[in-house]
Amino acid sequence: MKKTFVVICFIFAVTTAVEAQTGAKAIFFELGGPGLASINYDMRFGKKEDGLGFRAGFGGFSIEDASVLFVPLGVNYLLGKDGKNYFELGGGITAVSSNDDLGDGAFTTSFGHLNFGYRLQPANGGFLFRAGIVPIFNKDGFVPYYAGISFGYKF
Repeated sequence: MKKTFVVICFIFAVTTAVEAQTGAKAIFFELGGPGLASINYDMRFGKKEDGLGFRAGFGGFSIEDASVLFVPLGVNYLLGKDGKNYFELGGGITAVSSNDDLGDGAFTTSFGHLNFGYRLQPANGGFLFRAGIVPIFNKDGFVPYYAGISFGYKF
């Protein structure tokens, strides 16, 4: 009986959470930023167009026999009053993996990133634009003036 009650409560909670997720969602290509050249998905946690949200993406590049994969993950907060122009604050971590057949060896690492930027995001969906300063840091140092620019679609 307890197991049935717990399962019913779990199903109810998941269904309620899925229905509540009607906030802004977007997909965008970012050049620079924490993924170097990446495709990303962004979503608000609440029903509003602004507020707290997250991003997840993947990107990378390949040169000759070496390739690098970036997986940026982060949280962000949008501040804005007109439903279109926002100031974006965020932070997160980017996992980096490389396979190198040129003899330098493969590696796996990560770095932290912050985001301070502008976001154009129409309330009813459409073209999305982002630009910002993206300081990056890890155990080896801090790069305060790294940047990124993004183009995509908000739905």
